Amino acid sequence: MNAAISVLGIDHLHALTPAFDVLPYGEAAQRACLPLRSEDGRLLLAIDCEAAADFLPWAGARLAEPFSLCFAQRGDISAVLASHSDDVRAMDAIDAEDGATDATDDSIESLQLDTIHADASPIVRLANSTLYDAYRAGASDIHLETTADGLRVKYRLDGVLSRIAERRSVQTAEHVISRIKVMAELDIAERRVPQDGRFKVSIDGRDVDFRVSIMPSIYGEDAVLRILDKHALTDQLSSLTLESLGFEQDTIRRVRRLAREPYGMLLVTGPTGSGKTTTLYAVISEINDGRDKIVTIEDPVEYQLPNVLQIPVNEKKGLTFARGLRSILRHDPDKIMVGEIRDSETAEIAVQSALTGHLVLTTVHANNVFDVISRFLHMGVPAHSFVSAINGILAQRLVRINCTNCSVEDHPADELLAESGIATESRPTFSFRRGCGCAQCRGTGYKGRRAIAELLRLTDDMREAIVAGAPTRQLRESAARDGMCSLREAALELVRQGQSTLEEINRVTFVA
Repeated sequence: MNAAISVLGIDHLHALTPAFDVLPYGEAAQRACLPLRSEDGRLLLAIDCEAAADFLPWAGARLAEPFSLCFAQRGDISAVLASHSDDVRAMDAIDAEDGATDATDDSIESLQLDTIHADASPIVRLANSTLYDAYRAGASDIHLETTADGLRVKYRLDGVLSRIAERRSVQTAEHVISRIKVMAELDIAERRVPQDGRFKVSIDGRDVDFRVSIMPSIYGEDAVLRILDKHALTDQLSSLTLESLGFEQDTIRRVRRLAREPYGMLLVTGPTGSGKTTTLYAVISEINDGRDKIVTIEDPVEYQLPNVLQIPVNEKKGLTFARGLRSILRHDPDKIMVGEIRDSETAEIAVQSALTGHLVLTTVHANNVFDVISRFLHMGVPAHSFVSAINGILAQRLVRINCTNCSVEDHPADELLAESGIATESRPTFSFRRGCGCAQCRGTGYKGRRAIAELLRLTDDMREAIVAGAPTRQLRESAARDGMCSLREAALELVRQGQSTLEEINRVTFVA
């Protein structure tokens, strides 16, 4: 240790670069000290003068690198640590060679950056830090993949998987998966069949739910954890509108008209993670004026809505979508939301509900608005009942938006234009831009997503064509004459405005 001791104010502390690679954030927060790099690269440790006596023996044994001690107010140190909490990952401090010991501890109750590393078990620390980092990064899913030589951790950020870390230990992979199974109250001895479960932890004082899917693989087991922060979603409801989701004004106007019909069905379709449920909740938030009885049945309840009866599906207890929907109809509802139509029984009851004076809002997995028609017909719903019940079908996707902090003018190659179905002579009509990557967008060039949609409103001509078994091409041409904008056209408009890139919309939508 260098004997020179200086006193630093909070502005000076902020100006220096933190050295959490030498002393992890969690330990620094526990010890109320701040590791810093001076302008000339020396290691500085800022502490409160009252803690010097206890700190010096520990620091001398803990740090292999020479350091200089400096004093600062404890409140200043805490403030600077707090300002850096978003920039560090708990996982960064986990030693890749940590052994796999105890994987059967009790379920965690609270995760905080300054307490994660206090646990004696390296497996618990790794599992907890993975959950914490994913939550703080805004990930929607965590993927724990068992490989031939260890564990690979990925987060789904803005709809795209990003590799976060790897652990070169097969034993570590097995025990981390076992830890997750214990938290979700699954059978850790069963490794040959898929398992599903869920658990809840408190992160920074907020309850966060995790839905767990365990799948056997050739190397062991993989786990996928869906992150559901109900409180964060509920907080967004005050500002959750169709405009806030990014839909075009014409789409918003038409959806609102369909949502205010006295009866019938409004279907939202798209792949998993395309924002279907969020769109339905935006619709419910706008029409929830307190004069109608609104009941939802969901798996799980992702948002907590005021003045709405929300029923969670519980298949273990026999409460399925179909059974719950039958019961809802005896509860005098005006508007019903069915989280997802998965089978013919639920589809039939939902259609009958829409035909008997209820407004039904629901989702179904399909690629576009015309595939929805085929899905219902294949589930055994008569064509005439289906077309009589449906008011409109909304198909949507989420497109990543260029980071506004690092977005620059772009000049895509002619080959990319051709692959995207854009004529070279149309180049002047586009304001091509792309993000070049910065700290705010984690180097991806994209920050945030925006919804695009195609909306099919069933007219009498469209209903007659569907009942007559008209081919999809004829239905599509009829919809275009009625003013329907396709998903691809909506995506190209974002590129034309410089909000996204051709690579992104080609990833999300089919090239026409």
